[in-house]
Amino acid sequence: MLSQSDYKQIEQKGVTVSAIEKQIEQFKKGFPFINLYAPATFDNMGVVKFDENEIKRLNKVYNSGLSKRSVIKFVPASGAASRMFKSLFSFMENYDKSENAYQDFLNDKSFNSVYRFIDELQKFAFYDDLKNIMTEHHLDLNKCIEQKDYNTVIDFLLQEKGLNYALLPKGLLKFHRYKDYSRTAFEEHFVEAANYSNNADKCASLHFTISPEHIEKFESLLTRVIKEYEKNYDVEFDVSFSIQKKSTDTIAVDLNNDPFRESDGSILFRPGGHGALLENLNDLKGDIIFIKNIDNIVPDRLKKETFLYKKALAGYLLEIQEKIHAYLKILTSQNVSDENILEISKFAEDILKVPIDNANKNSAEKINFLISKLNRPVRVCGMVKNEGEPGGGPFWVKNNHDEISLQIIESSQMDLTNPSQKEIYSKATHFNPVDLVCAVKDFKGNNFDLLNYIDPDTAFISIKSKDGKDLKAMELPGLWNGAMANWITIFVEVPIMTFNPVKTVNDLLRKEHQ
Repeated sequence: MLSQSDYKQIEQKGVTVSAIEKQIEQFKKGFPFINLYAPATFDNMGVVKFDENEIKRLNKVYNSGLSKRSVIKFVPASGAASRMFKSLFSFMENYDKSENAYQDFLNDKSFNSVYRFIDELQKFAFYDDLKNIMTEHHLDLNKCIEQKDYNTVIDFLLQEKGLNYALLPKGLLKFHRYKDYSRTAFEEHFVEAANYSNNADKCASLHFTISPEHIEKFESLLTRVIKEYEKNYDVEFDVSFSIQKKSTDTIAVDLNNDPFRESDGSILFRPGGHGALLENLNDLKGDIIFIKNIDNIVPDRLKKETFLYKKALAGYLLEIQEKIHAYLKILTSQNVSDENILEISKFAEDILKVPIDNANKNSAEKINFLISKLNRPVRVCGMVKNEGEPGGGPFWVKNNHDEISLQIIESSQMDLTNPSQKEIYSKATHFNPVDLVCAVKDFKGNNFDLLNYIDPDTAFISIKSKDGKDLKAMELPGLWNGAMANWITIFVEVPIMTFNPVKTVNDLLRKEHQ
């Protein structure tokens, strides 16, 4: 199946042949569905809710704990923005300025329609840039609209002769307009970092995962703006970038599960999905790591409340981590009493939501079991009320060893043809906005190797195509799904206003982004 040239290609990617052979076997047998046990809710203690006083108290806990810890804001930012403009591309293919085409344009005034895009064009933060670039090409934007020449306007927004937005990552698009300037999504994360992830020495660390083809553009923008943001927020920024490692790419196979071949005979490898970014996260050495997607940001007028909840999540994490470390020090000491074991077991079950089965174990076995359950990475995940948004959510899950744990599960991981599983899914009360605060060091101050806490059975196979031929692609366990399956996980409700992603260009017209 594999030739000498294949071995050479695999070696150049930094992957072992055995790993590739294992992937091919996984294509053949597939991956099991997740076994949902129950939705995580307030009623079954799967989701925690803080009142106003607790939010304020946890903010103080976080602020006072900063002096002893390093903090990093981790932002996955490699996704291309092209999907934001899907409706505009589709429109350009069909719009020919005829009366029928114009009537079709007028008939659809729904939120994501091209009519709304054109009608409210001046509200976008990139409007002035678009107008200026068209002027440079001796075109008047407003005249184009008057003459119903919408394709030219869209063309200058998306294509290389204009703003080239279709080929840029979301982070480099202008999201928000202020009185005298506009900010990209990338810049908005600097403002966030200055407010909740700056260390005691007034240094804010940010790490962005980006695509290799965009490195120069990100670095160029960083050079232009960093001094201004440091001056305005009285903070020094430590900014780093990384790219998704080629060694995390997965092999593609044809429908017979043989390696999919390019026209030159080489094997096709594909990016392993956002789960591959666990490798990038694993390279970071901060005590506390905030994780938030590049497009989930708001303008300044709404930031204060989001900061309040971010700090509350982090304060709760610090309290839990300190308790875990104190208990681990007891468990690894010479004198562990039965009372200690009972107290720690109760903490694990009531606060960490980790079921403890100490039946038929002697004291030494109980201690070792508790150490194994407590000495793990910890994540506190903000969850918002389910209001019909697509995406994953918090669930209680049962594994192959009949162990129950809290997990973030995507609908693609569920067998929704199974009536009992579908019923559990339908009763979910919250969904995942990707709002995580993570503690990645053990009680001795050493970094966990995060690759040891993945559930490999949570990878995902999908059908894609290339050059007109179908293929099967494999995505690694998702960064906040299977890649963190064996972490200590705690879900906390946060308000819906903290979740404002930009999936389509017209999302920027929502009041939360104006």
